[in-house]
Formats: sequence, structure tokens, C-alpha cells
Amino acid sequence: MAATARHGLWRMLCILALLLPASTHAGIAFTGAAREVQPGDTPASVLAAFHRGELAAFDPHRLQRFPSQQHGTWVVLQPLPPLVDEERVLSIAPPPLVPVTMYDARGAAITLSLDDFAASAHGHGRIAYRMTPNMAASAPILLRFDPAPARTMPAGFRLQPWNEYLQDDAHWLAFASACFAVMLVMSLMALCLAAMLRDGTFAWYAGYVLCYAVIQGMQTGYLFHPLELTWLAGTAPSVTASAMALSLAFAAMFLARFCELPRYAPLLHTPTLALAVGMPLVVLLRICQIPVLQQTAQVLLSPLLILGTLLLLVAAVAAAARGARPAWFFLAGWTPLLTLTTLLNSQMNGMLADVGWLSDACLAAGAFEAALLSLGLADRALIMRRDHSLVQELADTDALTNVLNRRAWSESVAKVLASGGGQPVALLFLDLDHFKALNDRQGHAAGDRALVAVADALRHELRPHDLLGRYGGEEFVAMLYGVEQATAMQVATRLCRRVHRLDIPVNDGGLVLSVSIGIAMRAPDDTVETLVARADQAMYRAKLAGRNRARLDEQLETRMRRSWPRAVEGDRHS
Repeated sequence: MAATARHGLWRMLCILALLLPASTHAGIAFTGAAREVQPGDTPASVLAAFHRGELAAFDPHRLQRFPSQQHGTWVVLQPLPPLVDEERVLSIAPPPLVPVTMYDARGAAITLSLDDFAASAHGHGRIAYRMTPNMAASAPILLRFDPAPARTMPAGFRLQPWNEYLQDDAHWLAFASACFAVMLVMSLMALCLAAMLRDGTFAWYAGYVLCYAVIQGMQTGYLFHPLELTWLAGTAPSVTASAMALSLAFAAMFLARFCELPRYAPLLHTPTLALAVGMPLVVLLRICQIPVLQQTAQVLLSPLLILGTLLLLVAAVAAAARGARPAWFFLAGWTPLLTLTTLLNSQMNGMLADVGWLSDACLAAGAFEAALLSLGLADRALIMRRDHSLVQELADTDALTNVLNRRAWSESVAKVLASGGGQPVALLFLDLDHFKALNDRQGHAAGDRALVAVADALRHELRPHDLLGRYGGEEFVAMLYGVEQATAMQVATRLCRRVHRLDIPVNDGGLVLSVSIGIAMRAPDDTVETLVARADQAMYRAKLAGRNRARLDEQLETRMRRSWPRAVEGDRHS
């Protein structure tokens, strides 16, 4: 099962790698310039200033971070030869969280935003402006970025012919849909397992993965386009911040249980639980209607996210170093995502401007982590199942003879009787002859060795599906399913002979250990207790008849109208 899961994970990773956006289209070359929006600015005045060289030049093919300004930022993009007269698309990715307005040569404005639903055509994972052929190919493209309320992702620009844009857009949509599908499927499976197994670890994992999917869905715009969740319009900053806080809380609870912190890293268990409780409180403060509390939550959020992430990383490393196998799964999934998130935060501060794939890589890393942690949960479930089976086996097995103990045997027989069916059932009650004398003369160690030898002999003589158990002391019981009365007597006689042939000496006079067996056949209204009682009475009748023999239940023998002969002739000193 684990090998199948690993092969499935490998196939999924190969598919994601093939879908990872890596466009070979060079697009249309252009230059860029920008400046802060000033009072009294008009599109015409900004373009005139651009032609006079008054705007600060930048490379639009590299990611640009436009600082938060009071009025926003003007951006001018100038296409370079060879010019393309066909229909073109200007795309901005990663999509900014603020509205962006494009002005054409006639002064008409087209405003798009991440959560805009009015446009007839909208990019996936980007803001896209469709420019028709009647727009001059050499004309500069004027954009206005609205002021950002907080730090935003850097933006990259791309100018492409319409057909090239459609190919890239479709490729990204397939990639993003595959990543979100992996996260969603893994979460739903975890929730189902949490309900079936009653294990909260799966639920915490599902909450963490779903929160991360919401974060990525907001930052990439996938929840807006193509999902068209209009009710989320205007909520991107608050929902993203809340999802980040909750994802850390779920991750903390998941880590504490998945990696068994109380056992492997007890000193870090309490801080981890405190983090899990504290992050939802920050979310509540953020959404309350009290300005002071909202500002406090806003100030606390970023430091808590950083410190909390480091705490989880240290806790996982500590648990892994002390032998927690699940911690290695957590680190293998968490570390790549943490590394990419750190690089993405550096990019938001103006670094790594040439690395345009980080946002998509974070999305892929989220799918990879969801799949890998699911594999870790499967591994954990298998280990727990194995341990449970081992504990159950130890609880059901007699420690000395390694056959079923009285409780487990009785429960197993009860299940057979409750299942009904027309098959006959024979119950054999076995009691060792002269066992007390053996114990008294040779000691309990010799008695224990005798019990082990007898149990092994009985087990090898019976069928694998016959239920053999130790009823107590020197008493054994066996249930034979699908066995008629005559066959049951033959089996019992064979058992008597097998035990007698062990030649376990009882005294110096040649007396050897033997067994007396009583047989009862199931009646329609029988229970385990009534069957055992009748077989026990038959066993006592076998002892009264001289030991080392098998006797049927008295009612059955009466119907047979004859006595059964001794199982083994020459039972000396009986």
C-alpha cells in the first residue's frame, strides 16, 4: 500500500512538472517608465512628460514593486520594433491587489482589478487588457496603479499577440487547476478519514491545506477568475491575512499530533499549542469593529507569522532528531514551501526581480506538500494499525501457550454462533489428566512446559480455522465449524492419541500425561455458555469412564445407544 502511494505521488509530481507554466513565447519588446501620481495630472500631461523624458525608466520585463503612494503610480509602456499590428494583450502578473486603469489614445479608461467581474474577457492568474488592431502598435500604453493600502506583490508586464496569450493563459489555467484539485482532493479525503477513524489529526491537516488553498486562490485570483466567486469581491487583503493566521494555527495543531510532540519534543509542545490558540484570536481582533483592536491585530500578525513558522520548523526538526518518523514527512513537505515563501517575501521587498516563477512555484509546492503529508498520514495510519493489531493480538493471546485466551475465544465463538448458517458446530472441552500430580512432583516450570507442548500438539492437529483456546489452568477448548458429530468424535480421539504420544512423564511409575475430552454439538438455541456447560459435563463423564478418552454430550450418547471405546488402550494407572 505504501509503495502504491509513493508511485501515485511520483506520477502526480511528474504531471505537475509538465503543467508548470514555462512559456517559450518571447512576446513583444517594450520599455517602461513610471512616476508618482501628482495632483492635477491628466493622461495627456503624463504622456507629454514621458516624451520629454521626465519619468523614471525601468525594465518592464523584470518584476517591479511600486511603493505605496498617496495618489498611486503612473506607468508608461512603449512598444519597440518590430511592431505588431494584430490584436494584442497586455498582461500584468502576479496580479496586483489594487485596481489598474489603462488609458487609450482617445483618453478612454479601462479599469481592471483582481476581483473585477465586469470585463467580458479576463486573464487567469493575471490582469489582462485586450487591445484591438485599431489601437496603433507604436502608441505608448498608459497605466495608472491605484495606491496600495499595504505592501503588495511586485508586478511583471508582458505584451503578446492574442493567440500567444491564449496559449499561455490556457497553460497556466491547467496548471493551477491541477494544483488546486490536488489540495482539495487531499483535504476531502482527510476529512472523510477523520470522521471514519475519529482521529483529529486528519482534520487539522485538512484545515491547514484548505487555508493554504484559499491563500493561493486569493493571491493568484483563481477564486475570482475562473471560479467567479463574486461575493469575495473587495475581501482579498482581509481574507488572505485571516487565512494565513488560521493556516498557521491548523499547522500547529497538526504538527503537535502528527509528530507526537508530547513524546518527542515536550518542551515545544506548549508553545505550539499556544500558537494554535493565539492565531485565531488575532483573526477575531482583526475582524472586530473596534479600530484599536484591529490596528493591534494588524501590527501583531506579521511578527507572529514569522515567529510561529520558525517555532514549527524547530519543533519538527527536534522531533525528527529524536526519532519521530512523521516529522520527516512534515519537514520534506514544509521545507520547500517555507523556502519558496521566504524567497517570495524577499521579492516583495524588491529582491529577485528576475525570478518571475516564484508565485507559480509556491502554488506547486502547496500541492506537493498536500500530497506528501497525505502520504505521511497514510504511513502513520498503517503504523497505528499495525500497532493496534499487535496490541489486540497480545490482548487476545494466552501469554504461555500462544493460543486464544478465554475472553478472546468466547468472543470469537459468539460471533460464529450469531452469524447463523446451517453448518454444524462442534465444541470440544479438553482437560489434562494427572496435571496436578505433575505440578506437585516436578514443579510449575515443568507444568508450564507441558502446557506449551500440549497446546502446540493440539494446534498442529486442528485445522487453521478451528478456534483453539485456553479456558483456564489445564483446560483447553476448541470449536470445530462445519463438522458433524461423527467427525468431531474422530477429531477428539485423534487429539487424545496425539497428547498421549507426547510421552510427558507424570511420575516415576510410567504414568504419562493424557487428556479427557467432552463433545457438544450446537443446538438452535445454544449460546457459548450452554455449549461449554454441556461439553464440560461430557468431559467429566470421560474422566469418570477412565480418562484419556472422548465422550459425547449425554443426550447425544443416549441417542446413539452405545458407549464409545477408549481412545488409547493401555492408559496405565488411570
